[in-house]
Amino acid sequence: MLTIRLTRVGKKKDGSFRVIVIESKRKVQAGNYLEMVGSYDPRVNTVTLKADRIKHWMSMGATVSDTVHNLLVSQKIIDAKKRNVLPKFKAAPVAEVKEEAPVVTAVAAEATADTITE
Repeated sequence: MLTIRLTRVGKKKDGSFRVIVIESKRKVQAGNYLEMVGSYDPRVNTVTLKADRIKHWMSMGATVSDTVHNLLVSQKIIDAKKRNVLPKFKAAPVAEVKEEAPVVTAVAAEATADTITE
């Protein structure tokens, strides 16, 4: 099964991405993909895609990752709604607040007063 997805290139803290077609179970190593169909640089917001090649691979049965799907929608290559790629929000469990035992300060005040008078 083929997948169109992103692979990171570039130096540390200055990454850009290639849009590639690859076997879905295979790791990306240097040049170990079928075809590079575009690039994406999030730092300068540059997207370069080969629309005809992407449509060709999709017609051949290639699936598209969620992020690449959103890029294709924003570039108007496909007509669809964007997918939510953020993780689902899980509300933190509400911890029950235990009531502490009332502190007896009057007894402590009387004890200190007795020690001072002695």
